[in-house]
Amino acid sequence: MFKSNVGGIDRVLRVVAGLVLLAMFFLYQEASWRYFTLIGVVPLFTGLFGTCPLYTVLGLSTCPVKKA
Repeated sequence: MFKSNVGGIDRVLRVVAGLVLLAMFFLYQEASWRYFTLIGVVPLFTGLFGTCPLYTVLGLSTCPVKKA
């Protein structure tokens, strides 16, 4: 479906950042800004699936080069 364009370290950082943001949503029940942490779904999914639509548009990739 989509070409993988997110490398190993990038994927780990995205998943960790996504989980931290989503954890903040559940930890700070009374904060008015807590709904902004739901943006953590984006890095979580891009890290899990290994593809980033923004990277595709910009022509970027953090995946290692495959030798033919």
